[in-house]
Amino acid sequence: MKTVSAGTSARRQRASLAAEVQRSTACPACLLLLLLMELVLESAAGTHSLHYHYLTLSEPGPSLPRFLAVGYMDNQPFLQYDSRVGRAEPQAPWMASMDTQYWETETQKYRAWAEVQQVNLWNVMSFYNQSDGIHSAQRMFGCDIQDNLSSSFWHFGFDGQDHVSLDLETLSWVSAEPVAIQTKRVLDSERCYAEYDKAYLESLCLTSLRRYLELGSQILTRREPPTVQVTRHTTQDRSVTLRCWALGFYPQDISLSWWLGEQELALEIEYVETRPSGDGTYQTWAAVQVPAGKEAAYTCRVQHSGLNDVLTVAWEPPSSQGLIAMVTCPLLFLLVVGVVILTRRYLQGKNKESYEQAPGDYGVGGLGRGGPRCSQMWLRYHRTQGGGRALEQGISLALPHPPHQQAWNQAQRAW
Repeated sequence: MKTVSAGTSARRQRASLAAEVQRSTACPACLLLLLLMELVLESAAGTHSLHYHYLTLSEPGPSLPRFLAVGYMDNQPFLQYDSRVGRAEPQAPWMASMDTQYWETETQKYRAWAEVQQVNLWNVMSFYNQSDGIHSAQRMFGCDIQDNLSSSFWHFGFDGQDHVSLDLETLSWVSAEPVAIQTKRVLDSERCYAEYDKAYLESLCLTSLRRYLELGSQILTRREPPTVQVTRHTTQDRSVTLRCWALGFYPQDISLSWWLGEQELALEIEYVETRPSGDGTYQTWAAVQVPAGKEAAYTCRVQHSGLNDVLTVAWEPPSSQGLIAMVTCPLLFLLVVGVVILTRRYLQGKNKESYEQAPGDYGVGGLGRGGPRCSQMWLRYHRTQGGGRALEQGISLALPHPPHQQAWNQAQRAW
């Protein structure tokens, strides 16, 4: 398979909210839910994806865990480990078929990763001359497939800022800012860190993705068409805006466009990012300003895999009974979006910004001084069929195992 690099714009938005969570003391449980919503926003058209996200806090609050790991299949959570609970738990009905051995393996794995990432956080804090206060480390990694193409990514962030990422083409580490150069030097000193991540992302990650896709095929490959409606809004300057709503659709990929007769309007359109509805489906809208009295000349065209044909919808003056129904849904959606936006703006005043996460590897354990050396045996295991056979037997290989006990002891002694 050909490997291409994954996009980063939506991931940076997720990272920003992660920092807001770790910096705020107001309604931490609510903010954590917002973080988990933001973590599932990005998806390439027509792809299937397996992504993992870790969040570690240096000083967790009463309603926030010290370590939280969430696994996503096609941007839907299917697995979660919360350090307050102390065990891995299913987040999707189709994961109920996994046996006890799977969940025990996952639990032990995440318990180890919680300790490893805690050391990572301390290491990076030392690079910034920070010894106390609330800080966070975020790690995001995963793989995507589309037809005969695959893409993958590995990112690590600190306190809302990009820290380091792996260039899978060159097997080099990219530092996002001056302090991160210290981390880059540590990782570059042992090439096997990059080799480990690449081996996992291009082998076991893809194997696990396909296995999970089989398990959850009825849900993950379903098609739910959008409910589409057009609403009319008047501003204070009496200009008219038509907003085309697409609600309750799955999968996430959708196309909304506005047309004046047979001419598509491109530059005049305002879009909102597609967002989860909270029930496993998605919603979005596209708006256009039109001359008052000319609303009937404009149409919204919607394309989605759940539709047999392109759906064309125009604004119709609502009846007295239908007015409430047409306005309620958009208002609820605006309320959800507004909560996220207002929360972000409030927290920006407290120095926000946070970032992502990365795949399991010895590079993870080696983000600071005294990091463990890579295991060549584990590297070879990634490149063989053994990983696939183990997965079929119910052993979790969805992400790499953390460093062995000797390596962990070595990392602890460095501090």
